[in-house]
Amino acid sequence: MKKAIVLFIAAMFILSVVIGRHNNTCTNDEDIKVEVPAGVEIPAYEEHATSQLLVRKAYTASYNKETRCPNWVAWVLTADHIEGTTTRKASYREDEEVPIPRATNQDYKGSGWSRGHMCPAGDNKWDEEAMMQSNLMTNICPQHASLNSGVWNVIERDCRKWAQRYGAVYIVCGPIFMNCKHEKIGTNEVFVPEAFYKVILRLAPTPKAIGYVVRNNEGKKRKDQFVNSVDEVERITGIDFFPALPDSIEDKIEAKATLYDWK
Repeated sequence: MKKAIVLFIAAMFILSVVIGRHNNTCTNDEDIKVEVPAGVEIPAYEEHATSQLLVRKAYTASYNKETRCPNWVAWVLTADHIEGTTTRKASYREDEEVPIPRATNQDYKGSGWSRGHMCPAGDNKWDEEAMMQSNLMTNICPQHASLNSGVWNVIERDCRKWAQRYGAVYIVCGPIFMNCKHEKIGTNEVFVPEAFYKVILRLAPTPKAIGYVVRNNEGKKRKDQFVNSVDEVERITGIDFFPALPDSIEDKIEAKATLYDWK
């Protein structure tokens, strides 16, 4: 998708503030060197009254003050981050960096909805602070239990497998709110998404990208039923993913997707 100048400038600003990122070079099967821009995982960020950018140790999030959910959460998962000794703790934390009303753990109690991590705790066993920040309520959305423990969990485990295989994967995911009346939970009226998306990019050995769109009640089906191109996920969400990539690469890898490229 074409990038407006203002979005490009905003994206470059975000890249300049994201910490812990680094430049490197990947070489594909045809020995073509692909430069990895710092913050390549960050979508084009459109600043508006309801959005707030949150930069964490392991991820970056665009938080929506109206839905009390993130618009997107983006992170780099590397091969050396898939293992660690930090244990997962069920200590969900209210995020005091965002304004009231905001999601609390109490909002979920008795709601019938699970606390669905966007950047999963399983990706953050490498660091105590990263693990703690993964449990912030701004990284969590109301998610159907069968999805949380089903195909969403399968895709999360795939990402860890791919990080080990390819050295690094660049991930963005978040909720989808359709044009309908939304269910809300708790006294803070946290919006319940109708669906979720996830897009994954790898740059070695050759650049490839894949997307998923899953209804928030479909956890038991096979993951291949939810595969979409990144272009299609962009159409559904209105988000421009991986804008820091050269257009010649971005346009090609976002146009189609198949699981055969990730075996």
